[in-house]
Amino acid sequence: MSEAFVSLLSVSKSYDGRHRVVEELDLDIGPHEFLTLLGPSGSGKTTILTMLAGFEAPTTGDILMKGRAITGLPPHRRNIGVVFQNYALFPHMTVADNVAFPLRVRRVARDLRETRVRAALEMVGLDQHLDRRPSQLSGGQQQRVALARALVFHPDLILMDEPLGALDNALRKRMQIEIKALQRKLGIAVVFVTHDQSEALVMSDRIGVFDQGRIQQIGQPEEIYARPANAFVAGFIGETSWFDGRVLSKAGDLALIETPAGSFHARLADPALDDNHRVKVAVRPEDISLSASGENGLAAKIEGRTYLGDHVLLSLRTRDGTQVVAKTAKSAAAEVIGNEDTRLFWAEGAAIAFAAGS
Repeated sequence: MSEAFVSLLSVSKSYDGRHRVVEELDLDIGPHEFLTLLGPSGSGKTTILTMLAGFEAPTTGDILMKGRAITGLPPHRRNIGVVFQNYALFPHMTVADNVAFPLRVRRVARDLRETRVRAALEMVGLDQHLDRRPSQLSGGQQQRVALARALVFHPDLILMDEPLGALDNALRKRMQIEIKALQRKLGIAVVFVTHDQSEALVMSDRIGVFDQGRIQQIGQPEEIYARPANAFVAGFIGETSWFDGRVLSKAGDLALIETPAGSFHARLADPALDDNHRVKVAVRPEDISLSASGENGLAAKIEGRTYLGDHVLLSLRTRDGTQVVAKTAKSAAAEVIGNEDTRLFWAEGAAIAFAAGS
């Protein structure tokens, strides 16, 4: 990022004075960036959003926007739009009145208010639904109304707290594309909170992976997926098979790993890992192939298959009982039957070894 549009400086949050929900967070957000905060429930990501919005105050630290401290400003003076998970639409108001509400709070003149409301609803494709009530709209349409309401006063930043969680899978995927396209068109900064890893990978310029109030890793989606910083990130992003083992020898960042399932080469996540270090090795399903020969091969037995349309997931078990999942084309798995002996193979750099307990 060339410059920071929003900065959180050593921000912490505690509700009881003892346990910190957010721990000494330093985070910069770019002026046109789509940043996703990703993590399990209770990891602190929604608390970060509420502090940015001004609904909660940091226990310690400061929040800057365009170089100016906003920590003490009330929400309506921050010029930040918010889209909630449940949309928070007023059921007794029309679509137009719901979208106009932030403008009425800011005492915008009626003529300008009507112009902005219509423009905001045109952006989300709902300008023909001005007089409807939320109950007369589908879930996707309600989500668009909430988005229009967040955009209508021309905010500097949009915050979204799992706004697609209530939608069905097909609509959710369509809205992911629409929101990202609209964000690019407007050139506005977005902070998006989700626990859905695929959603984060599809929509984000950068992803911040959180656990227990701390950033475990922040980077572009490709970096987070292909080069996870620790075992938590590797396990949280994407599906992963795990092997327990120890380092037998190493050359640069590649090491020979001994596991109960057999020995193979893997890339070391931490170059400081040395001989005899205990490690956990992660392998992605798409990196595993079934091969009768080759290095890095482990004997395994096929236990089942799961058909997922364009591909098949094979469930396997190595000789020591380690469970492994391999992803393969449906054509390649057409003849696979249960209880079949095979071998697993992957490129030596595809497996990543982390320090045990990391």
